[in-house]
Amino acid sequence: MSIIIDRRLNGKNKSTVNRQRFLERYKKHIKKAVSDAVNKRSITDVVSGSEVTIPRKDLSEPVFRHGQGGHYKQVHPGNKEFVSGDRIKRPSGGSGSGSGKGKAGNSGEGMDEFSFQINHDEFLEYMFDNLELPNLVRKQLEDMTEFKIRQAGYTTAGSPDRLNVVRSLRSAHARRIALSGGDRREIRALKKELREMEVSPDETDQQRVIELRERIKALNAKLKKLPFIDDFDLKYNNMVKVPSPSNKAVMFCVMDVSGSMTQDIKDMAKRFFILLYLFLQRNYKEIEVVFIRHHTAAKEVDEDDFFYSRETGGTIVSSALEMTRDVINKRYSPADWNIYVAQASDGDNWEGDSSVCTKILTEQIMQKVQYYCYVEITDRAHQNLWREYQSVAEQFKDHFAMQQIKSPGDIYPVFRKLFEKKEKA
Repeated sequence: MSIIIDRRLNGKNKSTVNRQRFLERYKKHIKKAVSDAVNKRSITDVVSGSEVTIPRKDLSEPVFRHGQGGHYKQVHPGNKEFVSGDRIKRPSGGSGSGSGKGKAGNSGEGMDEFSFQINHDEFLEYMFDNLELPNLVRKQLEDMTEFKIRQAGYTTAGSPDRLNVVRSLRSAHARRIALSGGDRREIRALKKELREMEVSPDETDQQRVIELRERIKALNAKLKKLPFIDDFDLKYNNMVKVPSPSNKAVMFCVMDVSGSMTQDIKDMAKRFFILLYLFLQRNYKEIEVVFIRHHTAAKEVDEDDFFYSRETGGTIVSSALEMTRDVINKRYSPADWNIYVAQASDGDNWEGDSSVCTKILTEQIMQKVQYYCYVEITDRAHQNLWREYQSVAEQFKDHFAMQQIKSPGDIYPVFRKLFEKKEKA
């Protein structure tokens, strides 16, 4: 028996269809593995590829086999013990086909048996599967600085890198047919006449034969002078620039850094903001992030200061909302930008400031943003800011959402709740 081992590399993604079919079949296991990976990994490694394991019991496939009882006929090859017509006793036992070898253990379920690797893109695909950006809108650019290059037919002039070989050869072939059609027909007619004269039993007119051969020779020489391809035949791909709708979005990351926000709470907020940033990146080509941190005063900072600065103090949330409003008015026109705001806090605000926050949100911010999500990170009961924001959520049901995170394991489920795909009514 010959054994053939295919050692060819997977060039040109020949196995892509089979891989996609396999991933779709075990989608439930992959999504669970991705969810576990997001909760366990470090912030810098949250989106790299992952190894997925599938329990052996889930790899089994249904098969058809004979059950017990019934009457059916089978044909077996004969040997020294049995001859034709012998009756063979039905084997005793159940109808199962499992091997049943080995002794039973006392350590619970078996371990995972099959592992495979999913890459970065597949990891992101499953991580954000069935999620969507609420109120996604394509903004038109006023300055028209975004263009896409598209093909718009063919031209007779252009650079060599845009030469369309197929079109050029097709044009050259058509030109040769058009210019040589009459001569070729005449050559065929002259050759036919010459053959008839050669096979005719009558005396051949030698003078006419010489004339025919000279004429055929002249016409063939004329055909050879036709160039195979001429400058006129060359065709170039015509590429034009067309304006493209804007895919730009800005995300405001607003985080409370007051004394009650511990480093663990800030780390959970950062994980949430990273997930949101990656999700926006898959939907928009250009993403800008504005980091605003606040205690009693708000400040726009870079990423390092946002997560690692030790500056702290009391808590006045309205200062951050005022800065968000001012930055939007100054740099991000709602006509050109899709604006998203994510606010993370432990919800412990200065008494009397929460009502001011509600007023700023309802009157000055919510009309300009696509989506505003508030995440309360605390393992205690809801704080005063949560209770105040409930009225905002009632007023802007499709544009405002709020969730609570109690532990790092809640980050990914909360993120999916905030951005889960909603069925359209």
